[in-house]
Formats: sequence, structure tokens, C-alpha cells
Amino acid sequence: MPVATNNESAPALQTLPGDDVRQIMWRFADRYDLAMLVQSSRTVARGPVARLVSQGARNSHEWTPAKASLLPAFDDSGITAAFLDPEHGGFIEGPKNLALALIAFELAWVDAGAATCSLAGNLGLAPIHERGTPEQRDHYMTLAAPPKPGENRKQIRAAFALTEPIPYVGVETGILAGKVRVAEWKEGQEPILQVEKRGRFITNMGFANVVTASVDSDDPRIKGACMIILEEGDPGTWDRGIPTKKLVHQLSSTRDPVLNVRVPANRIIGGYSIKDGIIVPRYSNSDVIEAVFSHTRVTVGLMTSAKLLSAIEPVIMYQRRRFRGGQGAPGTPRYELGLQQKEDALHRLVDIWATGEASASLGFEAARIFDTLDPLEKEKDQYMAAKKLSGRAIVKALAAVHTDAIECLALAARPEGHRDEERLAALRQKPLLQFVITDSLANVLCPACKLWNTGHGANMMREAVSLMGGYGVTEDCPGFLGQKWMDAQLEATYEGPEAVQRLQMSITMTNPLFLAQFSHWIEDMARIASERPGTGACTLTTAMKLWIWTLNHLQTATDANGDKLYHKNRQSVTFPLADALCWLLAARQFILDLMELEQKGAGNPALADGLPGFVSFFTDLADVQSARAAGEAGRICAELVHGYNRHPKWDQAGCQSCYSAEELTSLEGIIPGIDSSARAYTDVTEANEAHPCKSGPCVSFAGLETFIRLRVKLDGCLTGSRLAKDRAAESLTKVMIPEALDYPV
Repeated sequence: MPVATNNESAPALQTLPGDDVRQIMWRFADRYDLAMLVQSSRTVARGPVARLVSQGARNSHEWTPAKASLLPAFDDSGITAAFLDPEHGGFIEGPKNLALALIAFELAWVDAGAATCSLAGNLGLAPIHERGTPEQRDHYMTLAAPPKPGENRKQIRAAFALTEPIPYVGVETGILAGKVRVAEWKEGQEPILQVEKRGRFITNMGFANVVTASVDSDDPRIKGACMIILEEGDPGTWDRGIPTKKLVHQLSSTRDPVLNVRVPANRIIGGYSIKDGIIVPRYSNSDVIEAVFSHTRVTVGLMTSAKLLSAIEPVIMYQRRRFRGGQGAPGTPRYELGLQQKEDALHRLVDIWATGEASASLGFEAARIFDTLDPLEKEKDQYMAAKKLSGRAIVKALAAVHTDAIECLALAARPEGHRDEERLAALRQKPLLQFVITDSLANVLCPACKLWNTGHGANMMREAVSLMGGYGVTEDCPGFLGQKWMDAQLEATYEGPEAVQRLQMSITMTNPLFLAQFSHWIEDMARIASERPGTGACTLTTAMKLWIWTLNHLQTATDANGDKLYHKNRQSVTFPLADALCWLLAARQFILDLMELEQKGAGNPALADGLPGFVSFFTDLADVQSARAAGEAGRICAELVHGYNRHPKWDQAGCQSCYSAEELTSLEGIIPGIDSSARAYTDVTEANEAHPCKSGPCVSFAGLETFIRLRVKLDGCLTGSRLAKDRAAESLTKVMIPEALDYPV
């Protein structure tokens, strides 16, 4: 579809994007079950949830009967059962990461506390689902399903107890204050364990009757740390603790429980074996947590994306109506446009919208990646079990596949007719190959989504609130933007704060398999730039080249003191480089989603009239976001490449590259043009001057020529991006919006 991108004749954005657009962009247009789940989740969010918020339910830390009314609403709408497999009472076959991401997005569109309340139940069950024994999964998952009509049983509600009381809270998941020891062990019978767990910030504890708790051994007869299932009826103390006095997410229950109960050893998640009189859990605490958190961080990232996109309509509404009731009659610019007469208000809103789109694109792509990875991981586990491999042997077996995987990626990137199809088919049939390729992506996209969506997203939510003026920090602000801004601060710390995500990325983004795919993405962006100029793909191509050059340079370079730059403890280097990568990943995925909409949208009759406008607007928005991403990545890379070198001084060593004016005059006759060239790139000492008036000679770029060339090219690639922003801003003044939000305020 040809779309004008550089003139006034571009198709106009008529309305805000609806489900027809989102289903294509986020790749679930062919999933009727997900479309219906989105509708039912939206009904809950913009009905019961919105009414609770508008009635002031967020003003209480307690888990009240009004808040508890959300639980049956989740059950009736299918939200609760969406996590479960069909054999346990669910209704979605296969992996459910995208389904849960869509639920979180819809609920967080109105209130993130309600989304957390729903997701925390899944988190409490996730250790059992991911690492439980078949018996544990069948028992607890079946009980978690809402009772069917006529079924007389108590439904379980789960909580996940990982963090510990201060001073231990937030230290690390490997240091646990929860303890387990053998309370009773009769000959030939199941050992009985005494479990003590004092939790901190445990979501759902106001009503949970099952807890999956992380504990460490306090008994030489139990090896290491593990996770254990606790039930409310177990002998001992089940104290839900005091409510956490949080300022955010008040529609979820958060308390500091004190649990001290006796449970049979078969409650150890994943089961156990007995070796030389010692209970050996099949999975350690870290094994379970790794399997759980690798998935669930994505949904938290998307909760912040929902906030940003939900802010667009109320901000436009506020901007246009700002001066109504004062001077200016209907039909005048002051009456019809209000604050949208001012460029600043429009441009800042464009930035918010672009961030929301990019973060949603990144988050839903990560969810889809995990839907692909989950069955591959099961195949991997079965393969390792058949080969009787464990521990380091598994790591070696996976590493052995990397060479073939890189070859497979290289072959797949070549055009059809220019590659060895027989060899490619043979490689794709190799066990573990698709797993290691997909796993390398998931290990980067998951923390990147959590880090960038919640971190930068929280900053942009502040922008959204500021665009509402004083109204933004009132309880009745349309769209609950003030509450959403505060909620975003908590989401940035959920399931590992930003430092945890940066640490993981600093390790996984150097995986040769990921870097091989990243290199192919650069080629893809260059092709898109050629076919669809104006999308920002050209800018992003150069920025991605700059990032990969910087990574390679930092891995071998040293600072002015001779110390290695890229090192796990040199977080001032690795962490910013991870931040730069996040910007690039989000902008890239937004462009890919735009291309998907353009290619597939024509097949949807409902989009016949509006599609050109959507494609034109999103093209400009992608250009804006790519320019911002390239600017951030370029700044970070430049600081890292140059910042650890010592600036030259006005001494003998520093002045070696300097010229005197007399030298240049004499050389000009031999090398025409050297005078002007030298004055542009080096220091020239004029007659009667010791040296130019500045801190030292200009820095030499020896060895950095490629970086300098890319950096200058990147600045040039920004050409046109501000024109795109002007066009996007103009669209905001013309797009039609409803008279009122579709949920109470």
C-alpha cells in the first residue's frame, strides 16, 4: 500500500486504533479464543474494576468485601481459567503466554492492581505448573479452576511467597530466611517437615489458601533450598499478617504473612529422592524461580504499556476541552482545539503514544516468543531425560548445538535460490537446535521488555500526567492517570528491579546465537528501509550497527588504567549498553508490527476505509520512535567508547599531534589543502601562542574510524524525523474521539 510520508497528502488518521488493528499488529487475528478473552477481560476491567476505582476502593489497604467481589468476576469471565490447561478446567490449548499478556493489558488499561490480583494467582500456581510432579499439577490445578454448577468443593486461591522481611527483602533470591527441617520421620513413612516462612509484600495473602514458599534447609537431613506447597488447613500457624501500607496497586491484597506449619515431604515442588538418609529435592529453589520468572516478567512490562496507550484518549479530550466555558465560541480554534493549538502539547503526546506502541510491540513479541519456546523446552527436557543427562552435562549438550544453530541462521537469512536447502532442512531437524535459537531470543527479550517498558514507561507516564495540568494529580482525573503513574513505579520493581534485568541482559546479549540473529535483523531493517522509507528503519539500521560495533569494541578494550571494560562487575559499562539495546529492540518491533498491519490489514473489510490513515500515522510514529531510540543508543555508545579514555594534556605526549601555523604554511605548498584540513581536525598553535585556550589537545580517533563514521552517519539518518513528528502531531488535532471514556471516572 503506497503511503505518502513526506508531504501534506498523507491519508488522515480517522479514529483511535481498535481491535481490528490490534489483532493484526499483535498477531492474534486468527485466534477467536483470544479475541473473546480480550472482550471478556475488557468487560471486567471497564465494569467492576473501574467502578471500584471511581468509588474510592484504592483508598484502603485492607482487602475489603468490595475488592473481594473481583474474584468471582475473574472466575465468571474466564480470566481465572485462562491459565489452566484444558484437562484441569482451562479452555486454551497449548502455551498461554500471549493470552495472559492480553488479560494483563486489558485489566491494567483501567487499574494495574486488579491486573496484579489476577496474575498473582497464576504466579502462585506457576511453580507447580512449571516444576511440579504430575500428581501435584493434577491436584492443585484442578482445584484452582472455578467450580462448575452443582460441583461442591472449595476453590483454591494461590500466593507466591519468595521475598523475606526486612532486612532480607530484596537482597537476592538465593538468600532465604524461610527454613525447613524434619519434624518427624518414621521408618517406612513419608517424612513430615516443619516449615517456617515470614514473607514480605506477598500478593494475594489476604485471601490465599495455598502458598508456594521458598525455603532453605535448616536440617542436615535436607539438601539445599527448595519450594514447598503450604495449605491453610495444615497444622500450625497460618497468620496472614498485617496489610502492606502501599501507595499503589490497592486493588490487590498485599500482606506480610507469618507461616509455621507441618507438611508432608510430598509437598516439595517437583518431588524428592532420598540418598544416604538425606532428602534431596528434585528442583532447587533457583531452578523453580528461573522457570517461573522467565515468563511472568513480560506481563508486568505490558501492564505499563497499557497505561501509556490508555492515556492517549483522556489527554486528547482534556487538551481540546481546556478552554471551553471561557472565551471562544464553538467553531473557533480556541474552542475546538484548546491546548492542541500549541505544538509543545502535541509533540509531547506524540512521544507518549510512540513509547506506548513500541513497548506494547516489544512485550507482545516477547509473549509470542515464549509461546514458541514452551513446547521446545518440553522437548528439550524429554531429550535430556532420555539421554540421562543432568547438571553440567545438559549445559555441554546445549553448547554443542550452537555451531550448527549459527550455520542454520546464516543459511535461513539467504534468499531462496541462493542457499543449500537440503543442508538447511537437515540442520532444522537436529534435536535442540530450534530450542537454543529461540531460547537465546527469549533470554534477551524478556528482561528487555521488563526493563524498558516499566522503567522508561514510568517516566513517560509522568509526562502523560503533566499534560493534564493540575487535573492529572486528582483522584477523579479521567483515565485514572495519576494512579497509573504511581502504579508504574511499583511495576518497575516487580519480579526483580531494574538492576536484575540489566544484569541478565549483560550476560545474555553477548550470546553468539543472539548476536547472529541481531546481525540478520540489521539486514532486514536495511531491506525495509529500502522498501518503505519513512518508517525509521534506515535510522535504526545505522543505530544497530553502531551498537554492535560498540559491544565488540568494549569486549576487547581497556580503560585508561588498563582495566578490562566489559566485565560482569563493570556495571557502569554493561548496564548502559543493555539500556541502549532495549531502545533498539522496542523500535525495531514497532516497525515490524507496522509492516504486519500494512501487509495483512487489506484483508480485513472492516479496515477498508481507515487502514491508509493508520498506516500513515504509525509510519510517522515509528520514525519518531526510531529517531529517539537511535539518539539514546548513540549517546550511550559514544559515552562508553570515549568516556574511559584519558583526555590528552598540554604536554609533550599530548602535543605530538598538534601543528604550528608555520608548519602548515610550509606544508601547504607540498600538500595543498592541509591547512584547512588540519584546522578542522587537530589543534593549530598560532604565532606567539603556547597552545589554544582549552583544556588540552583534541582527542585522536585512531582505531575508532568506523565508530566515528557510523556516529556521523547516524546523525544524518535523523533527517526528516522531525517532519514526521509534525505530521503525527497534526493528526492528533484531527482524529475523532468519543465524547466520553467507556469506563466511569
